[in-house]
Amino acid sequence: MENLLFRFLEDSYEEMVNIRRYLHQYPELSFEEEETPAYIAEYHKKLGHEVTTEVGKRGVTARLVGGKPGPVVGLRADFDALPIQEETGLPFQSKRNGIMHACGHDGHTATMLILAKALNHIKDELSGTIVFIHQHAEELAPGGAAAMIEDGCLEDVDVIFGTHLWATVPYGVMQYKDGAMMAAADRFEIDIIGKGGHGATPHLTKDAIVIGSQLVTNIQQLVSRRIDPQESAVVSVGSFEAANAFNVIADQARLVGTVRTFNDHVRDTIEKELERMTKAVCDGASASADFRYYRGYPAVVNHAEEAQYLADCAAQVPGISETEYMKPQMTGEDFAYYLHHVKGSYFFTGARHPEWEEAYPHHHPKFDIDERAMLLAAKIMGKAALDFKN
Repeated sequence: MENLLFRFLEDSYEEMVNIRRYLHQYPELSFEEEETPAYIAEYHKKLGHEVTTEVGKRGVTARLVGGKPGPVVGLRADFDALPIQEETGLPFQSKRNGIMHACGHDGHTATMLILAKALNHIKDELSGTIVFIHQHAEELAPGGAAAMIEDGCLEDVDVIFGTHLWATVPYGVMQYKDGAMMAAADRFEIDIIGKGGHGATPHLTKDAIVIGSQLVTNIQQLVSRRIDPQESAVVSVGSFEAANAFNVIADQARLVGTVRTFNDHVRDTIEKELERMTKAVCDGASASADFRYYRGYPAVVNHAEEAQYLADCAAQVPGISETEYMKPQMTGEDFAYYLHHVKGSYFFTGARHPEWEEAYPHHHPKFDIDERAMLLAAKIMGKAALDFKN
């Protein structure tokens, strides 16, 4: 049955590419998806699957019931895009100004749809049920996963698997990891309130730029001097705004940044220390601040048995040259929420073309994937779904 599945996927590869390229031309931002979920739902309906729309408001689920009893396996793919102007120059480049599939979610969706078609082809011999979870809004917290779970997308699901086409990992390589794989992703905002004035009389002001600069410098010591060196953490200030005329001392400044952690205790410590540090710097300058901390996705923590199971499946897939035990990534993913409810694992499918001199990273305006990676991803998830037993 596995060989039949693989042959069907290979025969459907051209359709998979066409779906990906169509979706790539018509991307939709997180929480604004309308055409994409409608396209997905219609595709599954034509296959005769039990389709539920507006799951968590914009998500789609489809159920394929096999001809034999067995476990319920969930497979997840996301479908939202990013507010990025595409610069790839591809013939199927985005037709929507300022919006781009710069993270491969078009490829994830095409992979899942053709895999659904292939599994449907052998449904009479299929043991158990497959739940295809098409998720909206992965790119923007609070994300779509939590809302879809609350709406029942994991009902009766015994295990869940998902993959990310990873453009900086060579084609043919599958990366897996048990335990913490991707980091919790948080955001902080700090508004510094000083006292502005003329650039010629700084002694009469409370310079928000100087205060903000001091705070940025101090933040660099937060991980190195507040966190156990055996733990991992990243604190980055991504934006520093204080626009004024050249001869005006700023009365306000805003810092915006991100925090990435794997451990909840480290996460709590950094939030507390950031707020304490902000207050201390501003108090020292007789200024004040408004500190806000927003918790994003938790860390993706794979279940050990399921992670190894995926690696074993991948090792038996033609075209996979290596299954690599990876280091944790500081990027975030709301697949984490599914793993809080059922066992499962997330993995990376290498999508860097061997002829590329440079592989542009995710969220880059020149991002692209080796489309052949979609076929490998479909084979790995298809085999995992076929072979899984409780």
